[in-house]
Amino acid sequence: MTPKLSNSVLYLMSISAGLIVANLYYNQPLLNLIADTFGVTEASVSNVALSTQLGYAFGLLFINPLGDKLSNHKILIFDFIVMIVALIAAAISQSLFSLIISSFFIGFTSAIPQLFVPMAAQLTDEKGRGRAIGIVMSGLLIGILGSRIISGYIGEVFGWRVMYYAATVLMVVLFVILKWKLPKLNPDYQGTYGKLMASLWHYFKTEPSLRLAALRGALGFAGLSAFWTTLVFLMEDSFGYGSTISGAFGVFGIVGALGATVVGKLNDKVSKNKLILYSAILLVVSWFIFSMSAHSIFGLILGVVLIDLGLQALHITNQNIIFSKNPEARNRVNTIYMVGFFIGGALGTTLGAIAWQDYGWIGVSYLGGALSIAILIVHLMFKKKTI
Repeated sequence: MTPKLSNSVLYLMSISAGLIVANLYYNQPLLNLIADTFGVTEASVSNVALSTQLGYAFGLLFINPLGDKLSNHKILIFDFIVMIVALIAAAISQSLFSLIISSFFIGFTSAIPQLFVPMAAQLTDEKGRGRAIGIVMSGLLIGILGSRIISGYIGEVFGWRVMYYAATVLMVVLFVILKWKLPKLNPDYQGTYGKLMASLWHYFKTEPSLRLAALRGALGFAGLSAFWTTLVFLMEDSFGYGSTISGAFGVFGIVGALGATVVGKLNDKVSKNKLILYSAILLVVSWFIFSMSAHSIFGLILGVVLIDLGLQALHITNQNIIFSKNPEARNRVNTIYMVGFFIGGALGTTLGAIAWQDYGWIGVSYLGGALSIAILIVHLMFKKKTI
């Protein structure tokens, strides 16, 4: 019998999702400090962020489908052991290459919060599903944004290595709590791992709504990743600020992230096509504001609030759509969606670094604007296949 999801466990999952996914983003406000340590260029050090996001995509692809086959507690043990070792390896790295490799495995193991989202969907009924997804996603997105605030401050005051040591201790404590409190789920899937992975292609091929959700998510997250990867460079060049101020912009993004619960509830009441349309418009507006804000802190703050709120609304709506179908394969459809999402993030990180190096902030703004307009075009062309 599937246990019912209590509010205490739901909020534990939300907090845990935020703390774990934060491992992906500690490096972004620290890129300048890391570049100084190893004597490399801005473009070279951006590979640390790129490697972390690629690792996350691989973790989603090869670990998360196991949520439909293995006990979540078994996955938890393996994942946290590798995660803790990778964080220690990052802290003691003596070259950019070793940090890039460690960052890949940090990303690889930080995919586990994406098991919490389908778990929340499984343990709640249809009427409360949007709310549950929204609460977990709220924690996850606050973790993404809050991580930049914390790492920016710690990096500037204590050095970037201390951030990785602190994250290691935090993950050890969190593992103990999750092992104790998280409900144990034993899925029914009896096939081999090979058949499990092969079924990903089946769902991708037969579900147009899933393909569209993955494309929308990839385009949206590509834009957000381009922004956060290059913000630290803009802060230094235009305003003379260091990693603390760059990371502090996460505070304003949290304002958008706090809308997750509201967006989740709206998903239970409002047309999902409308929610996607409004989300895409918010993203386009945010990049228009960014394009005029290379020397305006207020404009950047407003843009951060709008871009995080827009992506949050898009992301939660996408996930609610894909979870409404194929309840026996929620981890697998979420894997397909999230792999696309983070491949988009990795692409955005790379293109953002190139745009910054060649064209500066205006190039980054045009890139983000083009990606957001692409979401709008895709949605308007294929909205009948969205749900």
